[in-house]
Amino acid sequence: MKPLPEELAGLQIASPQQFRNLTLFSLSRNEPVPGAPDYLLADEAMERGLARITEVDGGSVPELRFENHSDQPILLLDGEELVGAKQNRVLNLTILLAAKQTTLIPVSCVEAGRWHMDSAEFRPASHVMYSRGRAARVTQVSASMRMSGSRRSDQSAVWEDIAAKSARMNTDSPTQAMSAVFERHAISVEEYVRAFACGGNQCGVAFAIGTEFGLDLFDPATMRSLFAKLVRSYALDAMDLAKTPADDGSVELSATGAEASPTQEMSDAVALVR
Repeated sequence: MKPLPEELAGLQIASPQQFRNLTLFSLSRNEPVPGAPDYLLADEAMERGLARITEVDGGSVPELRFENHSDQPILLLDGEELVGAKQNRVLNLTILLAAKQTTLIPVSCVEAGRWHMDSAEFRPASHVMYSRGRAARVTQVSASMRMSGSRRSDQSAVWEDIAAKSARMNTDSPTQAMSAVFERHAISVEEYVRAFACGGNQCGVAFAIGTEFGLDLFDPATMRSLFAKLVRSYALDAMDLAKTPADDGSVELSATGAEASPTQEMSDAVALVR
């Protein structure tokens, strides 16, 4: 594994793709495209019966049990939503679990109003947590690791954030489930998914929504598998932020008072981190 500055320095940024107020930049590496990774994604492993995720004993909000029955490691992605059991959760960090291992994984609840068994095992959702929520939760988990060594989020803050987003996006869920927001806006979210394409050697994606931007980086095979899930997370925030003045097609640069397009802003930002 390369150090992050070296990894970023080797990235090539393609011309942007844009749909409504969401802009995506394809990221690729200056090296031959590798073959299939030597690990499985959680979706694939669970579909093939090679892994299972269950509650811990009677149920513990910040932890779940992950069983890897495969001969390969399994990659669990930060922000992936797991649906079922006593309440829906999202993963608090990205984990590569060794073959034939069982471990407790740190999670956050994204369904505040339910605590009863819906199914014996969890199943993966078709999205990851919306990008703003992922960023806030990662900040909370990082602070928890520095202060106590634990991988916990601020659970109350997570619930409050989901409740606020649900209200802004006119979603009423009896269990206050994050998944209900995705379901409520599924038709519009899928319009974003259809608008973007993932290149064959693409290893990552940088995204810009108004003045906000971020990136996700993987190997090409994993990027292709996760692309639609990631676009759904960006799309939900794009639809939410489209209602605000920030979505006027420009980005204010506080240092100069000038304006630039979101495309130029993202290009400059990725160049800066490299």
